[in-house]
Amino acid sequence: MTETQPAPEGTHRDRTVEALRSRFDPEIPVNIYDLGLIYEVRFEPERNHAYVKMTLTSPACPVAGTLPGDVERKVASVEGVESAEVDLVWDPPWSMAMLSEAARLQLGL
Repeated sequence: MTETQPAPEGTHRDRTVEALRSRFDPEIPVNIYDLGLIYEVRFEPERNHAYVKMTLTSPACPVAGTLPGDVERKVASVEGVESAEVDLVWDPPWSMAMLSEAARLQLGL
């Protein structure tokens, strides 16, 4: 790969997921990726644009007004990402079934 060619999509996606795993829910000591709040991560190499579809544990979540913006800034700071978009959705609603195995172990479930 030369310097003028973009890195493969998986590389950017992997770095984006790693960045998401560094952001923890303020009420539950689990990162937002393993908590199951992230529904989709996509990278568009032609625009160096990252797209994240996410939810929150509840529409009444105390960080509903700030967490999506925090996530967008974190994703935009990933190497190779020039712009980021976070789409906050409520369907399907989040449930404990969305926890990863790592999150279940961390929470003792």
